[in-house]
Amino acid sequence: MPTTADQPSQEPAKGSLHGLRVIDAGQMIAAPLACTMLADFGADVLKIEHPVQGDAMRTRPPEKEGKSLWWKVIGRNKRNITLNLSKPEGRDLLLRLVETADVLVENYRPGTFERWGLGYDVLSKINPRLVMVRVSGYGQTGPYAQRGGYGTVAEAFTGLPSFTGFPDGAPTLSSSYAQADSVASTFAVMGAMFALHERQTSGRGQEVDVSLFEPLFRLIEFQTIAYDQIGMVRERIGNRSSTDSPRNAYRTRDDRYITISASTQKSFDRLVEAMGMGELVSDPRFTDGLLRQRHADVLDQIMAGWFLRHDFEKALKILEDGEVVAGPIMTIADIFRDPHYAARKTIVPVPDADFGTVRMQNAVPLMSRTPGQVRHSGGTLGEQNEEIWIGELGLTREQYDRLRAAKVI
Repeated sequence: MPTTADQPSQEPAKGSLHGLRVIDAGQMIAAPLACTMLADFGADVLKIEHPVQGDAMRTRPPEKEGKSLWWKVIGRNKRNITLNLSKPEGRDLLLRLVETADVLVENYRPGTFERWGLGYDVLSKINPRLVMVRVSGYGQTGPYAQRGGYGTVAEAFTGLPSFTGFPDGAPTLSSSYAQADSVASTFAVMGAMFALHERQTSGRGQEVDVSLFEPLFRLIEFQTIAYDQIGMVRERIGNRSSTDSPRNAYRTRDDRYITISASTQKSFDRLVEAMGMGELVSDPRFTDGLLRQRHADVLDQIMAGWFLRHDFEKALKILEDGEVVAGPIMTIADIFRDPHYAARKTIVPVPDADFGTVRMQNAVPLMSRTPGQVRHSGGTLGEQNEEIWIGELGLTREQYDRLRAAKVI
């Protein structure tokens, strides 16, 4: 399947969204990441930042030589301009940009854009076809709408940490990445695509209201109906599953970890046969999924004992030869060496103004005719100011210099 070329490329995007114009008026993660995904597939994304402060992601660790590496990823494929939206002249310039935009994405606290005179009622008069995607902690409506929204708090609000972690430990938050923001950004892209598809029929844009908590809550799936119908409240069970057994992360003799999940009787039979424990197939405690779940403690001990008797590579080979669904818990170092990641070009080299070439995640999903492409990493603050404000919007040099001096742009 065709994907991004092996070598860095500065060629103009011709992806699925070529011709779509997007204004990234967001900050931090949720809204900007949504715009990055759109840019990956060819949308012309104009990244707006405050002329003095810039986006806080520019100083977010980890850093190399004082440059944020996170910014290199979340700021990629965009054109960077500065604009102070809180100033009247800044508002007027945004309205001019909106005239030719398809999508505007923002994630300020609800009411902020209205206070600046930039609510959807105003923007849609300028451009009735505009889709405005609004990401916030608790959504644009409801009693909590005005609360500050961060991903950690939103994640807790979904109930997810209450059943994540081990029984004898505290509720566990996803500390290693911005889970709520990342999931919300994906739903923001979906919402934009839904609205753009509908616009083909109606000719009109609309507002898309994305909270940080609802997309993640949606992924919890059966728990809502289970509580509604049978009063079920999930508890923390570590790496086990409430529906499948055995399912866990098992430590090998050489102190690495392998995961398995036997969700069907056939997969369980294949697992124990590969392990040389075929007698467990007829063990009355393990002859169906409900019985295995009921006796999960003893089954887990049997599985853990087998892995502790085998080194990592040997255990994996046995399971792979037995066509068992199992896999290693990978570190990022493992991933960089992995042939499957390499074959699918999941990590690609990208041109970077500071470090020459950097490697980062490719655009996903893969598409056969119009693949996404990472053309360049996140650029410098206001890098395309003259290109946009003078070259495209038609400001004179005198106007441009005056607005810069006034810190409007």
